[in-house]
Amino acid sequence: VHCGAGIEAFALSGDELQQRSYPASFRGHFEAGGFEIVQAMDLPGNAHQTAEQAAALLSSPECPSGPTTLVLDGHQVMLQVHESVGHPTELDRVLGMEAAFAGTSFVGLRDRGVFRYGSELVNITADATSAGGLGTFAYDDEGVEAQSCPLIESGILVGFQSSRETAGATGASRSNGTMRAEGWENLPLIRMTNVNLHPHEGSTEDLIAGVDDGIYMATNKSWSIDDKRKTFQFGCEIAWEIKNGRLGRMLKDPRYTGIMPEFWGSCDGIAGPEEWRMWGTPNCGKGQPGQTMRVGHGTSPARFRNVSVGFAQ
Repeated sequence: VHCGAGIEAFALSGDELQQRSYPASFRGHFEAGGFEIVQAMDLPGNAHQTAEQAAALLSSPECPSGPTTLVLDGHQVMLQVHESVGHPTELDRVLGMEAAFAGTSFVGLRDRGVFRYGSELVNITADATSAGGLGTFAYDDEGVEAQSCPLIESGILVGFQSSRETAGATGASRSNGTMRAEGWENLPLIRMTNVNLHPHEGSTEDLIAGVDDGIYMATNKSWSIDDKRKTFQFGCEIAWEIKNGRLGRMLKDPRYTGIMPEFWGSCDGIAGPEEWRMWGTPNCGKGQPGQTMRVGHGTSPARFRNVSVGFAQ
């Protein structure tokens, strides 16, 4: 059972439309649990600020273009993990068995144990036992018990999400239990469970304090990724400039681009456990015919150096 909600505010001036979402965009935030999940969000208490920010964006300057230090909030890090680590480590994509929906993968079997996916701070695990995760279950649809399996350790690619059919390709003796189907009438596919970025230390304020000149972006608005899931562009709802370790002016229509291993390799800060949150994605698509699946991502805000940012027109 999962539960969730969210609010959206829209502001219109002439041909320009701006939006702000709380606590997350695209249907809101979801976790495994009951109505207490919604109550904890305090939607009425956050409605006024959400609307104020949407209106303020109309008169805010555009996000400047060029390479800079980028700090992302936890929600945007969640989508970054989903698209740039979760999908590329699905073993059917790696083996070329899945390509119709969102492409294959830029990593191969030979990369396991040697390919540097990110900096030494980057540790990512696919964990079907995470408390509160939408990708948490007891057994997958091949009868394999739920488990936690490392994907990236200290920046090195160490594992893939597998099935009974594909596990042998990696030399493994068993599947790590990621085969799920949307319903009884669907064939199981390798699907993300809860692909979590491990927290490090400090707060969002600490990440920002370590930036002389940069950008802080929050709340996903758009995404575009190539068919190998290697190059990307993400847009966010809102941003603020960072000057001398402090937030400055609000900026509208921010976006950033990059190449996956270079981007993760530039990560030099991940906030600690106190800012780590389990986010839910109830509508992850895959397959042909398409299937929708619930997946989760535990993330903290993170900082990246020398990232290309700009204005999403």
